[in-house]
This record gives sequence, C-alpha cells and structure tokens, in this order.
Amino acid sequence: MGKPLFYEIWEKPATSSIIGLCSVIWFCIQKKNIGYSHVGLSYETAIQGHHWRIITSAFSHISVVHLAFNMSALWSLGIIEQLGHIGLGVEYYLHYTLVMVVLSGMLVIGMYHLLIRRFKLDYFRRVTAVGYSCVVFGWMTILSVKQPSFKLNLFGFLSLPISFAPFESLIFTSIIVPQASFLGHLSGIIVGYAIGWGLIHGMSNYWAISMLGWIVLVFIFSLKKSGTYDFSFIEIEHVNDPSLRFVASGNGRTLQMGMLPGVGADLV
Repeated sequence: MGKPLFYEIWEKPATSSIIGLCSVIWFCIQKKNIGYSHVGLSYETAIQGHHWRIITSAFSHISVVHLAFNMSALWSLGIIEQLGHIGLGVEYYLHYTLVMVVLSGMLVIGMYHLLIRRFKLDYFRRVTAVGYSCVVFGWMTILSVKQPSFKLNLFGFLSLPISFAPFESLIFTSIIVPQASFLGHLSGIIVGYAIGWGLIHGMSNYWAISMLGWIVLVFIFSLKKSGTYDFSFIEIEHVNDPSLRFVASGNGRTLQMGMLPGVGADLV
C-alpha cells in the first residue's frame, strides 16, 4: 500500500506547488477562453519583444490531456526533492527549475533562428511552443545522470529506465502526439545534460533570488514595451541626445561624441 497523498505532497512541496500553479493557470485559460497563441512562445513574437512569453509558455497548457501528461511525469520526477543526500533536494530543485524555464525557452528561440536564417525554413517563424515539458525533459535528463538506476513511472502503469527515458520519451511523444514540440523537448534535454554534467552549476539562494528579480523586471517591462499590458506606473521613453550623431566613415559608421567633460574620443 502506498503512502497517503497528503504525505507525498508534504514530501514534494515544490513539485506539488508547480502542479497546483499549472492547474490554476490551465483553469483560468479555459475559463477566459484564451488561445495558446496568446501565451505561447514563437519566433515571431520573440523578435517583436514579447519576452514575457518565455515564462507564460512554460506554465500554460492547451488541453487537460496535455496538462495531465506533463504533471504526471513531473510528479514522478518529484523524487528529486527527496535526494538531498546526493546533492539534490528542494533547494536544488527550485534553483535549477528557474534556470531550465529560462534557458530552455531561449534555446528554442535560438534553434528557430538557426532553422529560419541558416536553412530558410520559414515554417518555424510561427510555430508556437507551450507547456511545461521542456522542464520535465530537463529533470528527466538530470535524474538520468545523477541516478541512472532509477525508474520513471508514468500514469501508474508505464515504467521506463531513467537512463534511457529522455530519448525514449522524446521519440514516444513525437509519435503519439505529432503536434508536440520536438525542439522544445530537445532543448530541455540539452539544458538538463548541461546541468547534470556540471557545465551549468553554482546556483545558490543569492543567485536564484537575483535571477528571479531580473526575470520579474524583464517580464513586466516586456509586457509594457510590447503593448500587451499597460502598466500606468511605468513610462518608457526614447532618449534623443543631440550630442550623439552618426557620420559616415568609409565602409563603416563612426559614432562621434560631443565634447563632454573628460571625454574627447571617437568611438568606432
């Protein structure tokens, strides 16, 4: 007989909170009839300055099946919170969840940029990524590095050896759900390996809080600048300084700075 649910929730506070948050956001999206294109992340919206979508896309889901699949996998991966004795635990989980939300979103946009600019695949301009699976795949990958003998249980009946789970799940999801974001899942795996192998490390409470602060600032200002939400207490003004002017210089451009106190150089 397994442990009571409330006890498992107590043992996985961060995982339980994230599942609760994603569920509330899904409910609000359904209640207000918000389409995934309004909260998802795409190349077009990114270059238009909608950087806030890196966050909203991660915590939004387009259907109850989508939500259930991701949250079921996340619940199984919540075991990470109980592995403080091998350097994981609740703090590690929170710190690197923050890192994966941001980096996986940025990496997806980077991949889109490469495919569009280098390989001329304009189809990816409007492909919209939405869902928490980037982070799910990231934690799956980290656990496969830290605890290769662990088994991942999905939906109570599907058990996968964690060492193969990231790529098995990547292929399985792509076959079963063709509209799933292959690049989104792949970005989570890449960031997960970077963290698991120690290429990204050193997160502490100080750096996590600092990063969270910057995320909040960028989130609010990008909402304002993109015209998505009007924060009346924030004013963004374009500064035109007459002391700065561009003049032609050969094949390049030279920025001339007026004679300010202590400044008399040309910046090229």
